[in-house]
Amino acid sequence: MQDQIATEKQSEPGKTKTPRTLAGDPEVLKQLGLGKGRRTRRFLPRLILILVVLGVAGGIWYWRVKANAPKGPNYVTADVTRGDLRETVTATGTLGPIDSVEVGAEVTGRVTSVKVDINDVVKKGDLLVEIDTEQLMARLEESQAQVASAAAARRNSDATVKEAESKAARAREMHGRGLISDQDLEAAIAALDRAKASVSSTNAQTTVASAGLKSAKTSLSKAIIRSPIDGIVLARTVEVGQTVTSGFQTPVLFTLAKDLSQMQLKIDVDEADVGSVHEGQEATFLVDAYPKRTFNSKLIKLGNMPKPETTVVTYEATLTVNNPDRVLKPGMTATATIITSEKKGVVSVPNAALRFKPPEAASSANAAPGLPLPGLGGNMRGMGVRGMGGGNRPRTAGSAEPGAAPVTRQRVYVLKGTELVPTVVEVGASDGRRTEVLKGLEPGAKVVVDIAEPVK
Repeated sequence: MQDQIATEKQSEPGKTKTPRTLAGDPEVLKQLGLGKGRRTRRFLPRLILILVVLGVAGGIWYWRVKANAPKGPNYVTADVTRGDLRETVTATGTLGPIDSVEVGAEVTGRVTSVKVDINDVVKKGDLLVEIDTEQLMARLEESQAQVASAAAARRNSDATVKEAESKAARAREMHGRGLISDQDLEAAIAALDRAKASVSSTNAQTTVASAGLKSAKTSLSKAIIRSPIDGIVLARTVEVGQTVTSGFQTPVLFTLAKDLSQMQLKIDVDEADVGSVHEGQEATFLVDAYPKRTFNSKLIKLGNMPKPETTVVTYEATLTVNNPDRVLKPGMTATATIITSEKKGVVSVPNAALRFKPPEAASSANAAPGLPLPGLGGNMRGMGVRGMGGGNRPRTAGSAEPGAAPVTRQRVYVLKGTELVPTVVEVGASDGRRTEVLKGLEPGAKVVVDIAEPVK
């Protein structure tokens, strides 16, 4: 096309001729391919492509800027709640029957019969074991013979005494008449004394023989072993044909216990916890055999003497256990939780909130122990989280009123929007997971317990 299309004047008869450019003529534009619809269809794909390229470039730029921008910490929070709180003491121990008896053999011999087995229920006086009585019968017969011999010797001594008394009486009479000498009288009296001494000796022999006979009879009776109590057989360590020997230590044949519907749990309480443990407190315990079941118990006895032969000072406590379905067995290891105090409707926070420190506070405390942490006044120096080391130990402030209990203050961090606000609270009892807040926080607040690691 030329730079400019010349205008023409066209005239029609009876009308005024109007000038018009060739560029605006639809026919010309149609011939040149420059019509309005054609232009739109021609440039629209290019426009869309340009917009797409610009959008992709903008997205890449935004992603790079966001990736390179400094990220703030992702705090993990927990709610401050109101509810019940229990202080507890935990200790381990072993279950056992209330009354158990070890039945042993008091005589030596071969077992001829065993009448009961494990888990058998027995009554007092029931036959348990019989031991061969052959040697015991021989000893009994020997003792009976010794008793008979001692009795005969006693009769002989009595007769000798009577004879010696008669001789001594005649000797006195004859000595009074002058018929015998003094020496003969003295000999008669000495014979009487010897006869009386012989009677005392035979009496002692008779007593010894009688005691031997009684011992033989007792040993013979102990060859028949009977149950001393009403109960159940927990253990049996004897078999027919086994020879039992009674010596310095009585061999145990059976272990019997009373009804296992009532048992006891003996636990070892640490010296740090013994001050809060008292008789009559309620408790619960768990055993490995039933991990999802909680058993109830009650503390009935707390020892005053520490357990011997232990490196850690502990005191033995006894808890009563109801076992109506007899699922608990003697010897089971149990972990008991004693409820030392219980508070209703108190404000509490997770213990993790008391342990939490922001990275800035931790670095400041490590660099300059004892300096106040950011966001806290200088009067809060040295106040930290329970269980933390260095300058972050809990601080116990003196009470304003004389005689009142001391107040323990600690610091938590409250998340308000994106801002971390350090807050000093007064704390009380703890159940090991949550701690009572006496002052400083209200239910519904968000306390920081941790910082989440970024996902890589």
